[in-house]
Amino acid sequence: MSKFMDWVDARFPATKMWEDHLSKYYAPKNFNFFYFFGSLALLVLVNQIVTGVWLTMSYTPSAEEAFASVEYIMRDVEYGSILRLLHSTGASAFFIVVYLHMFRGLLYGSYQKPRELVWVFGMLIYLALMAEAFMGYLLPWGQMSYWGAQVIISLFGAIPVIGDDLTQWIRGDYLISGITLNRFFALHVVALPIVILGLVVLHILALHEVGSNNPDGVDIKKHKDENGVPLDGIAFHPYYTVKDIVGVVVFLFIFCFIVFFFPEMGGYFLEKPNFEQANAFKTPEHIAPVWYFTPFYAILRAIPDKLMGVIAMGAAIAVLFVLPWLDRSPVKSMRYKGWLSKIWLVVFCISFVILGVLGVLAPTPERTLLSQVCTFLYFAYFILMPFYTRLEKTKPVPERVTG
Repeated sequence: MSKFMDWVDARFPATKMWEDHLSKYYAPKNFNFFYFFGSLALLVLVNQIVTGVWLTMSYTPSAEEAFASVEYIMRDVEYGSILRLLHSTGASAFFIVVYLHMFRGLLYGSYQKPRELVWVFGMLIYLALMAEAFMGYLLPWGQMSYWGAQVIISLFGAIPVIGDDLTQWIRGDYLISGITLNRFFALHVVALPIVILGLVVLHILALHEVGSNNPDGVDIKKHKDENGVPLDGIAFHPYYTVKDIVGVVVFLFIFCFIVFFFPEMGGYFLEKPNFEQANAFKTPEHIAPVWYFTPFYAILRAIPDKLMGVIAMGAAIAVLFVLPWLDRSPVKSMRYKGWLSKIWLVVFCISFVILGVLGVLAPTPERTLLSQVCTFLYFAYFILMPFYTRLEKTKPVPERVTG
């Protein structure tokens, strides 16, 4: 085995990669519960790729046969129903894990210097993931898939001058048709997974170049022993690989319980109209995107003008990219920031959740007003950040991690 590895290492840096990214990559020893979600996101990504590959073997990307092929997978393909539900539940699980991963970044300032690129690559993954989910949402060719895609794609028509042409170019037709389905299938199965995998590699490489953050926001590279090992660090393997396995086991228990007993989750994971084949002549009673898009959909609906609504929805995602340059606080972790940062983070999270709930519900004047208030608070969190993070009084940060 030793001779074989010597032969491999002479031609490919296998041992060096193992040491750089696992056995000799030193991570802070005070990781907590929130640090499970990075590895869980990787696990769900693998689940989506593996189950997706198997589903494509029985799926037919055409307007005439797409819905029937999904029914065929669910009823006749051996283990097809399990594969389909693993994939559909995995999509929601992916966003749950990613949202919690992003929350941890906000909580402990993981976007601050020198981790700006880590955050930007992470946000690019999030953007690509939204595109991937949107493309995949059309593939079952159910009523909500069809009409949800119709509504979202039509938003591009609000763009001045090029809007109508851009909308037609995305659809590939004057209406959503088999041509749209076919190109979305190609993007969902081939193009976007390649982009996501590439961004995940860049995200991890950037993280391991600057080192992982921790709940204290302390740089563990400042204090090293005579061998250059951080005093507050431990090797990622075997310590955190074993710790992550515990998180994976707990996650799989919850995930599989949902897959086997509550795959629809009351219509939030699998919407009831999607069990009916797409019909261009029959509009569902209430059209709404799948739950992980609803906060941004609520922001869109909160603005009376269509173009301004599209701009606001785009800005709600775009502002996340510039977060590292908005936070002017001298400390990273929320443990040592002032009360203003803590209050605004709570307000932001509550507003985001309320927007998500409102995006699922049919609009009323009262709900629209609440959406407008929450939209204002959502943007205020970012716009006011340079001021309240600079002015607030912070606590002294310890030299070493506190555990």
